[in-house]
Amino acid sequence: MSGARPAQGVRPVLSGLGVAFTAYLAVGALLWTSPLAYPVVQVIAVAFYLVTTWVCIFWNARIESTPDLVRSQFGVRMLLPAWAVVLALAVAAIVPTANWVAAGPGAGENDYATWSLGAVGALMAIVMVRRRPWAAWAGVGLAAVAAMVWIGLPSALALGVVGAVLWVGGAQLLSWLVDRAARDTARLTELQRDASQWLASQEGMRRERRTQVQRALAVAGPVLAHTIAVGGHLDDTERQLARLAEGTLRDELRGAGLLDDDVRAALSAARGRGSVVSVLDEGGLDDLAPDDRAELRAELARLIEGARSQRLYIRASTHPDIAVTVVGRSASDDGEDTVDLWREFARPPRDGRTDATA
Repeated sequence: MSGARPAQGVRPVLSGLGVAFTAYLAVGALLWTSPLAYPVVQVIAVAFYLVTTWVCIFWNARIESTPDLVRSQFGVRMLLPAWAVVLALAVAAIVPTANWVAAGPGAGENDYATWSLGAVGALMAIVMVRRRPWAAWAGVGLAAVAAMVWIGLPSALALGVVGAVLWVGGAQLLSWLVDRAARDTARLTELQRDASQWLASQEGMRRERRTQVQRALAVAGPVLAHTIAVGGHLDDTERQLARLAEGTLRDELRGAGLLDDDVRAALSAARGRGSVVSVLDEGGLDDLAPDDRAELRAELARLIEGARSQRLYIRASTHPDIAVTVVGRSASDDGEDTVDLWREFARPPRDGRTDATA
């Protein structure tokens, strides 16, 4: 993934800072200025804390890929596994109490006895960053309760509980800001992509309109120039050519999606036989693959070539099943119009095959 490349440089740095800071806190626990009542308990508590903290930093048991453009710069988002959460909560519940037991009576407010408050705060900040907010706040609460039991509320607030709350709160705020920035960036990217697609479609429509205008001028230009030159006095042949030019021009403006060279030739031949032809495209072929569109136009050209109706109506709609409908009407012996041609071209299925039903 492209987002993982910057992470190869960022994540090791952040992990290294976390290891260095927690190791610094652990060293503070081992530098006591007076004899401890139970030094072995202190060492075990520090070791338990370090192992758990580094597990929370490095363990990649569950990895979730994310398309967020901001978070992806730091690699994939990693959710801390449940067993590691339990281990972190055990540290929050056990290590502070073990720390004060090891320090002994009268030493509860010394630096080496209160290090666990800052240490638990740092661990819970890591848990927060690893997407376990409820566990992080529960860990802070456990450490705060232990501190109040051992050294009282005022000393607990002054010697580390407030700092632990600030660290975890800052980690949650940072995570929320990163998430919001990711959502906003993704939304802006989506809007930019939509705007680019809209501009591209508008440019395509402009090119198509220019092509249609050029084709229309090529068809109608000579007829109009000749009509102007003779002052509108056209003979029967010229009038017929003018009507053919008018019909062709109307086809280009109203049914361009249905037309190719074969269909245009078939329409001109039908008008030459005296048929009145109406072509209307309502976007029925826009969603078809190029091969499907070409096959349907070829079938349509063959149908028009064989049609002998006095009036032909050709319509492409957005119907979910029918792509093109062709209706032919002619006057019967009693003077009433009858439908002598009805053809529906089914919309091609997804496998690309075209089916036409009569």
